[in-house]
Amino acid sequence: MEGAREKPPEPSSPALGSREPAGLARGPEVLPPEESEGCARPPETAPKKLCGYLSKFGGKGPIRGWKSRWFFYDERKCHLYYSRTAQDANPLDSIDLASAVFDCKADAEEGTFEIKTPGRIITLKAANKQVMLYWLQQLQMKRWEFHNSLPAPPVVPDAALAGNEPALRLELEQEEAELEEFLHPVKTPPGLVGMAAALQPAPAMPLALQNISLKHLGTEIQNTMYNIRGNRQAQGTGHGPPGEDPLPSSEPQLEERPSSPDPSAPGKDPGETLKPAPKSSLTANLIQKAKRQNNTFPLFAEGLTRNRTAQERAVALEQQVLMLTKELKSQKELVRILHKALEAAQQEKRATSAYLAAAEDKDRLELVRHKVRQIAELSRRVEALEQERESLAQTASLHEQQVQELQQHVQLLMDKNQAKQQVICKLSEKVTQDFIQPPNPLLVPPDAANRDFLSQQEKMEHLKDDMEAYQTQNRFLNSEIHQVTKIWRKVAEKERTLLMKCAYLQAKNCQVESKYLAGLRRLQEAMGSQGSECAELLRQLIQEALQWEASEASADSVELSPISEYDEYGFQTVPNYEVEDLKLLAKIQALEVHSHHLLAHKAMERPLRERWAALGELAPSMELKQLLRMGVSREHRPRVWRWLIHRRVQHLQAPGRYQELLSQSQTCKHPAARQIELDLNRTFTNNKHFTCPTSGFPDKLRRVLLAFSWQNPSIGYCQGLNRLAAIALLVLGEEESAFWCLVAVVETIMPADYYSKTLTASQVDQRVLQDLLSEKLPRLMAHLGQLRVDLSFITFNWFLVVFADSLISNILFQVWDAFLYEGTKVVFRYALAIFKYTEEEILRLQNSLEIYQYLRFFTKTIFNSRKLMSIAFNDMNPFPMKQLQQLRAVHRERLEAELRELEQFKAEYLETRAAQDPVVPEGCTSEDEGDGEA
Repeated sequence: MEGAREKPPEPSSPALGSREPAGLARGPEVLPPEESEGCARPPETAPKKLCGYLSKFGGKGPIRGWKSRWFFYDERKCHLYYSRTAQDANPLDSIDLASAVFDCKADAEEGTFEIKTPGRIITLKAANKQVMLYWLQQLQMKRWEFHNSLPAPPVVPDAALAGNEPALRLELEQEEAELEEFLHPVKTPPGLVGMAAALQPAPAMPLALQNISLKHLGTEIQNTMYNIRGNRQAQGTGHGPPGEDPLPSSEPQLEERPSSPDPSAPGKDPGETLKPAPKSSLTANLIQKAKRQNNTFPLFAEGLTRNRTAQERAVALEQQVLMLTKELKSQKELVRILHKALEAAQQEKRATSAYLAAAEDKDRLELVRHKVRQIAELSRRVEALEQERESLAQTASLHEQQVQELQQHVQLLMDKNQAKQQVICKLSEKVTQDFIQPPNPLLVPPDAANRDFLSQQEKMEHLKDDMEAYQTQNRFLNSEIHQVTKIWRKVAEKERTLLMKCAYLQAKNCQVESKYLAGLRRLQEAMGSQGSECAELLRQLIQEALQWEASEASADSVELSPISEYDEYGFQTVPNYEVEDLKLLAKIQALEVHSHHLLAHKAMERPLRERWAALGELAPSMELKQLLRMGVSREHRPRVWRWLIHRRVQHLQAPGRYQELLSQSQTCKHPAARQIELDLNRTFTNNKHFTCPTSGFPDKLRRVLLAFSWQNPSIGYCQGLNRLAAIALLVLGEEESAFWCLVAVVETIMPADYYSKTLTASQVDQRVLQDLLSEKLPRLMAHLGQLRVDLSFITFNWFLVVFADSLISNILFQVWDAFLYEGTKVVFRYALAIFKYTEEEILRLQNSLEIYQYLRFFTKTIFNSRKLMSIAFNDMNPFPMKQLQQLRAVHRERLEAELRELEQFKAEYLETRAAQDPVVPEGCTSEDEGDGEA
């Protein structure tokens, strides 16, 4: 406060005196002298504030009805505060507009509209229709500005704000232009809203009691005391010399008023703020008071200012002297209080010293008795005061009952008075009508046609008024729907952002949990079968980890994407290993799959789904090739697969071909039917669609395989075709589409003799894979060759069923997406990528038995589809198809030569065997001889 000058506001209307409207009553701003000279702003450039008088419907009992209230809008909190008059210091209550909607009904009273919040509905009434539309339009704009404004950073330079002003203005102009499409801007009603309305007297009510809010009686009392003190101070400062502005002399008096409580703290007792606090300095009270006023009314940060004169500066100095004098008095009062406290403490100390200095127990006992008598005396006083309090409470309850009876009596009298007034009004109207148009029996009444015309004309006028009211209501409601829709979209975008963030955090949680379980597994392998306490503790931890479920961890938490037992295609997310030691590994795999699925959904699946949706009609292109390698989203996969299959088998398809083959399989039993029945129960035992007894997928699979056995008699049926057809059924759903997918894979994509009895082409591809592994991964092949590990035991099944039952489902279908478009080269790419992905793990194993055991399930430990796809199509380059064809030709020639040589050995052996006479060893009996003896 020292060294600063106060900046007085502009003089207000004489009718208001030293009081200011609610939302304007703020302490004088303290600015340096050089700033106070140049920061004054003319009133026409000040921002318009939304405030004015409205009638609010509320109350209970006899005082229920319309109440005049002064409303003012807070831009920081998006709240609409209201008080009884513009001069009140504290608001009665506020309305949260951030989540509110506005409504006006055509059949309601003129100027009536509603503000609907999640907690209540507030009915308001303006002076006329124009004022109502102005309020509604301004509230809509304020609500949108609040939602559209971003949270301000802690410190923003003025230059940055100045640079953002054009963009903000352009955005606001666009918003205003959009609103004009629904409802044209309403002109500001002169004298009814804004600062001009504060200078007008408050609207008069029929009864003074009706306008008082009993719900906020404490605030009403504070505002009344505030206004009374303001009037006294205005009268006291009005006796100065003529022509002198009374406001500067009244400023310190305004500062001495008790600080108004913050409406955001409802638990405080209003009466407590009126008690003086002698222990605190006046300067601290003034600072706290200014802060509270700024927090309560954050509407007008800058008041109307003007330049100071020498006389005003002198008055300000006198005020500072007066303030310091009062502060000195308060400090003296504080010193007197401290003296009294010190005397009491010294007396207590003397009594304690006397007790301790007493030589005999009698003296000490006498001192204790004296204290007991004092305590008993104080207890009697407390009991007397408690009885007096109870009697006063009973008296107050009796008075309340009497007040209620009087209110009921007043209500009855008001009802009677209102009924009498209605009767008097009707009689007065009748008398006036008789005087204006006296009854004349000589006049002939108008005919029926004239009466009908007048009535129809009157109805037409009413209908025109109703139509205009409904048009206005429709325009406003359209603008309200537009605003609420924009707010909803903004909230939905924020919700999507939060869901993505939650999915990312959940994925990280799954990764942490999987690392924990992996650590337990490594500890289990390291400790072996030791019977120590650590091993027992480790077994308990593993058992708890296997039995733990995320839903049991926290009853209050919400799982956005819980780990389901089955994925979207029906495969088990947690593998069901038969070996007890591998159950922990299955749990780790499930967590890793879930984690990568969440991260992929956040970073890749959503943009990929949008690209597939925008692709339109399918046609061979480089873009389609890249999209297929990245994978097809589930909703687009059936359509894309049908298009890919049709490209492969359009020369083989014929209308009704599938039904014809089904009929043939029903009339004539195929030799492979028995093997098909045996393999049905072995198909995807980890998929619920093929293991559930009530599922229809096994029957569909049986019909597809029987139809294919008649479609290609040279193959008939081969083990592995059941899983190819099952994959097609899971994606396409229809039997005929799955049948043609099987035809496309066996007859057009895979080489000939791939599924024949000799499996010649399959064996050739295994030798080609060995050459490619030696070329692309020489370190791995050298390690496997040193341990004499043959990979064909694992990879042969990969090529035969295109990784079905080997990879997890999301990677498996991603492989099939590219396989149906590019062919078998994709199978080689992914086979090489799998070994490259797990190369370091295999190189750490130094035992062939450990390697074979690891190769049994190592493909199920691959979860990162993006990494695997990048290795397959980037790290394995160059990978020309010409090289693949040459390797196939070379190895096919070698394999056929080996087969011919084997057939030759077989023929020679049979000839040699036939040339030798069967000789029965001595002591052995032939079967014929044995039968004869029997």
